[in-house]
Amino acid sequence: MGSADAGYAIHEAVFTAAEIDALLAAIESQPIRWSRAGARHVLACAPIAAIARDARLIRMASAWLGATAVPFRATLFNKDPDANWLVAWHQDTALPLESRRAAAGWGPWSSKKGITYAHAPASALGCVIALRIHLDESSADNGPLRVLPGTHVLGVLSDEQVHEHARRVQFRECRAPAGAVVAMRPLLIHASSKSRTSRPRRVLHVEYAGSMEIAPGMRLHAA
Repeated sequence: MGSADAGYAIHEAVFTAAEIDALLAAIESQPIRWSRAGARHVLACAPIAAIARDARLIRMASAWLGATAVPFRATLFNKDPDANWLVAWHQDTALPLESRRAAAGWGPWSSKKGITYAHAPASALGCVIALRIHLDESSADNGPLRVLPGTHVLGVLSDEQVHEHARRVQFRECRAPAGAVVAMRPLLIHASSKSRTSRPRRVLHVEYAGSMEIAPGMRLHAA
């Protein structure tokens, strides 16, 4: 399901059940600080760094980017009965950067856990692809990712524009088994509903760029 033109695609059976079990065990052995919804900035964890650089993911991300992909950020999401969160329709527009620099189209700026962030222009965000590794099955009942196909080409939108497209465009649900990988452009409008089941929905979300120099004078911070 999905395509480059749609701004997302579901790749099934990328990882075996044994590989997913081993990855989960490795993650659980790490001193990761979990929040209610998951854990940010986990690329420094050895098992996550290793999977982010897996040849299968690098090939997949490189095909989307048209350049050799480099992972620069990883996030763990964990939706279960104790952390059953809803995400409204939005685009992912903030990037972690090594330093703050005045430049047209960049900002507002912020800091998250000591890392500098800026909302980026569409020209930079078009050089990024996210790969979502499904650690559990994503079903209709456990709050799957929902996307509005094709909206990644519309540029950076206001909240009002995002909600207008959500009213007009038919959403698709990214249902996939454990071991599947969902590729998604950051500007693709997306959301997720609350889970209606006790089954967890854990996802490792890894973002890649063709270069850490995402724009002139703007270097991504590995997080």
